[in-house]
Amino acid sequence: MTDGGVPQSIDTEPWGAGRRRAPRSRVARWLVATTGTALAAIVGLAVALHAGAAPACATVGPPAVALPAVARPAAGLGPPLAAPMPAAVSMLAAAPGPRAAPPTGGAVRKGKATFYDSKGAGGNCSDPSAPANRLYVALGPDEYAAGAACGGHLDVTGPKGSVRVLIMDQCPECPTGHLDLSREAFARIADPVQGVVPVSYRAVVDPPLAGPLTFRIKEGASQWWFAVRVADHGNPLRSVEVRAGTSGWRAAARQDYNYWLIESGAGPGPFQIRVTDVYGHRVTASGIRMTPGRIQRGDVRMYGGAGATRTTRSPSARTPTARPTPTPAVATTTASPTALAAPAAAVVPAASGGAAPAPGCGG
Repeated sequence: MTDGGVPQSIDTEPWGAGRRRAPRSRVARWLVATTGTALAAIVGLAVALHAGAAPACATVGPPAVALPAVARPAAGLGPPLAAPMPAAVSMLAAAPGPRAAPPTGGAVRKGKATFYDSKGAGGNCSDPSAPANRLYVALGPDEYAAGAACGGHLDVTGPKGSVRVLIMDQCPECPTGHLDLSREAFARIADPVQGVVPVSYRAVVDPPLAGPLTFRIKEGASQWWFAVRVADHGNPLRSVEVRAGTSGWRAAARQDYNYWLIESGAGPGPFQIRVTDVYGHRVTASGIRMTPGRIQRGDVRMYGGAGATRTTRSPSARTPTARPTPTPAVATTTASPTALAAPAAAVVPAASGGAAPAPGCGG
């Protein structure tokens, strides 16, 4: 400011004798125009979204579905987990992947172990109770394989030693290689205060059997609806077939809660039940009666006894019957005995690779 004068702004400041402000170049004018257009487009998009409209490109491909984390039973045992999710979402999250298969063959695998307490219950495999020695394990969906792992055994080795466990339950939030052991089993391989430890494990092929096969016809079964649970088979099972009288063999479909189902029934009985495991052992038990809710001991062992044969078919981890992917809108008539949680992960269905982008979305 000069004496008695007014402040001069940058625009009114003299440029000096013989100097003038240079005009803007074409590039500068183009940058200004482009910036203005982009800002206008952004403002328009924000207004449209605020009003509830979605741009065309937002509809290409299925939307992502975020799945909240859930808690296992006995939440105080092992690392803390988050709050439960709705049962319908849990069904989707716990569904096995396309390559789901139980551990078989004796190959050594690497992973980690935590522990939990079933409180004496028999888990997702519908065992009447936990084994007397309380040495059991829950597997993640890909190794539980919709019940295909039930009744098998694993040898697990940790920092302190080894233990043999019965596969009895599913751990929906566990990825492949994560074993959720019973507290007693975990204490055999590590100090429980560690909570999580690295382990190696392998499937046990032909473990010692407690005795002949046992069968339990499910409550509510009749000559028009048949469901049976097979136990004491040692190895994971591949198939179960049922015959009444002189009728032909009928294949039963494995359920993820470890019952074998014939929706239209198998007649009033008594039944012959033919059981085949993943290693080809095959036996046929006779005289199984339609007595729902009661455990019946058969007359044959799965292997190592009279009546046991071995098929030449290569081992298969899954049943021949394809299991449909569950959807939240479908209500099941027979619920799994143990309602478990699902993984803390976000499921983002992939959009079709061949879909063209919507107009205005690039491409």
